[in-house]
Amino acid sequence: MPVPVPGEGPGSPLTLFITRVLARASRSRWYIFLRHVYRYQNGSGPGSELSSSPFNSPAWLMLELAILLIQIATTTVVMAISKNERPFWPLRIWIFAYNIANLLNLPLLYWRHRYAAENRNGNRYGEDVEQPGRNDELPRTTSYLMNKSRTCLELFYAMWFVMGNVWVFDSRLGTFNRAPRLHALCIGLLAWNAVIYSLPFLLFLLLCCFVPMVSYVLGYNMNLASVDRGASDDQLSELPRWRFGVNKATDHRAENGECCICLTKYKERDELRQLPCSHVFHQRCVDRWLRIISSCPLCKQELK
Repeated sequence: MPVPVPGEGPGSPLTLFITRVLARASRSRWYIFLRHVYRYQNGSGPGSELSSSPFNSPAWLMLELAILLIQIATTTVVMAISKNERPFWPLRIWIFAYNIANLLNLPLLYWRHRYAAENRNGNRYGEDVEQPGRNDELPRTTSYLMNKSRTCLELFYAMWFVMGNVWVFDSRLGTFNRAPRLHALCIGLLAWNAVIYSLPFLLFLLLCCFVPMVSYVLGYNMNLASVDRGASDDQLSELPRWRFGVNKATDHRAENGECCICLTKYKERDELRQLPCSHVFHQRCVDRWLRIISSCPLCKQELK
């Protein structure tokens, strides 16, 4: 029979499929990274410290570098091929200033890489951290100046984002036909910044609305499953298993005659596995499940 869902009675194959998909997603790197970002942005726990910022990880820094280089190259090329365009608003000044800000971001990106590397090596210092016995003020001064520069750049991006929306989307003058390339470039840059500014809200919807709704409807807690809770090889090896149809003394344990994970009937010589709660499944099916989250798919009882 299908896996029952708390509050809804017996589940359906679709419910089981969705649960398995969510189980894999909850243990994926991108989901764990998003939870880390949310905790950091909301200042909860040790993840809120600058030294443990998820935005200072090597993978994220490489992604930022690639995006910055793409933006710099794109804006330069579009500016070069649109010399004859005559927009009403000074879009070239807006794009040029935006490009300068991107160039200024490159040394800040390098500093964040150095800062994160020194923290990983145990050499932690920052603008608000006192290190007793430390005589060189240069690292702290550099860190202070870089943090202030980063704050100023973020403030500039915010102000320039508002100004760009006013200039680009002012439909009263109808200047899009006078400078289509420049307008398209500005709209693309503004759309990218809109995504960046909406990230906290999107994370809130995902982690504070969608995840609790999944937990309520399906009885599956994605936040708990995202922790390292998969069963180990030693735990799996301790669980009893046998081949169906070989020994009637053990076959009576599989009273349903059907695996509740894949919803297929047991065939002769199928390998079965029994959990501590006495529920029986195909070995290959339940082993996959337990490596994701070490609890019974039916009753949610944890492995010992």
